[in-house]
Amino acid sequence: MTGNSIKTVIIHGQSHKGSTYHIAHSLAEKIGGELTEFFLPRDFGEFCAGCNRCFSDSEKKCPHYEKLSPITQAIDNADVIILASPVYVFHASGAMKAFLDHYGYRWMVHSPEGAMFTKQGVCICTAAGAGLKSTNKDMYDSLFFWGVAKIYRYGNGVAAVDWNGVSEKKKRAIDQKLSSIAGKIVRRAGRIKPGIKTRAVFFAMHLMQRNGFNERDVKHWKEKGWTGNVRPWK
Repeated sequence: MTGNSIKTVIIHGQSHKGSTYHIAHSLAEKIGGELTEFFLPRDFGEFCAGCNRCFSDSEKKCPHYEKLSPITQAIDNADVIILASPVYVFHASGAMKAFLDHYGYRWMVHSPEGAMFTKQGVCICTAAGAGLKSTNKDMYDSLFFWGVAKIYRYGNGVAAVDWNGVSEKKKRAIDQKLSSIAGKIVRRAGRIKPGIKTRAVFFAMHLMQRNGFNERDVKHWKEKGWTGNVRPWK
């Protein structure tokens, strides 16, 4: 796979185009290929209703399923998933959190999507100062428990409230770091396999789902062959 054939999707945790947007978009441009972008809450701003239908029955029973479907399809079709959010009180934006809440059913403990185990993901955040680590962790947790095989994290304290206020020196350092990340993504594209940590969690879930307590999850794992010797990666 070459950079020109890579499909990237960016989920922006805000609807304005500030520092986080510019960094995420720049990374996607360096990766090359096809880019799809969504902006929260403009493209999706619903809160999880807590109805549990995605866990007990089907995600199609979610009251927001149709509205969320274009983003879900883009994520499933992408080779690279970029989650980007500015720091809001030391965490990801409320719009990003509300969005990720809708995919709880896809965590490895439930009914993960097999395609995730061959994808790469990136968590990007910016702040005027602190909160980078905890914000990226908010997004990393979902990517990891979806099963995304390789995840990069990049946070930058830009010391500014918008992109125009970021110093040229800092912008050059950001550009250099993004080039490094993009290079790794392109080189690894098409031949990604999960690391030891992901495999260990998957194996634990594989044992649990042999005699699981959630009928929907057990059925999903058995239909995929994952309670046997089949794995979602080659």
